[in-house]
Amino acid sequence: MKTTAGIKMLAILAVFGFYSVNGFAQENHGTVSASGKYDQGFKLGFGFNAGGVFDDPYVFTLGGDVRLQYDLSKRNSLTLTTGFTDLAINGADNDLGFIPVKAGFKAFLYEQSFYIMGEAGAGVSVTHDYNKTSFLVAPTIGYATKYVDFSLHYEYYPDFPNSNNGEAGKGVSQFGLRIAYGFDL
Repeated sequence: MKTTAGIKMLAILAVFGFYSVNGFAQENHGTVSASGKYDQGFKLGFGFNAGGVFDDPYVFTLGGDVRLQYDLSKRNSLTLTTGFTDLAINGADNDLGFIPVKAGFKAFLYEQSFYIMGEAGAGVSVTHDYNKTSFLVAPTIGYATKYVDFSLHYEYYPDFPNSNNGEAGKGVSQFGLRIAYGFDL
């Protein structure tokens, strides 16, 4: 059930992003160099993530990340993100800690401030008693300035364990806030 909802959300964001990108395709929004072309370049960002987890036995999530962004144009960028995420559990059980490795596409919607982004990749577990890797998807909406980035994201990990309704199952989803500092390289 949650897999279907996650796929529907990702599909809606992808369609929205496609039409948003096409709407801006005819305009020249980039920083233009002396040669008349957009100056493409890399950005690096360091972020802090916090949020809630929808699946038992997890209570909340905390993490940090590093994101490398390559600007294809002023409105479109490619991203690579990694870091560490901890899905916290109340009690004596071990938390589920993992390293996300994600690639994505970011599309700015308004004046290079508001954006949508879709990422996909893998979550590599580093927990002592759980050593599996899960596919992950992460649609995001956000607001960025030259140095600061605020975003809300949903992430779904179909292969991580849960215990909803007291039964063992698979699939964990979370919703979180990311606050980051970034700069041009």
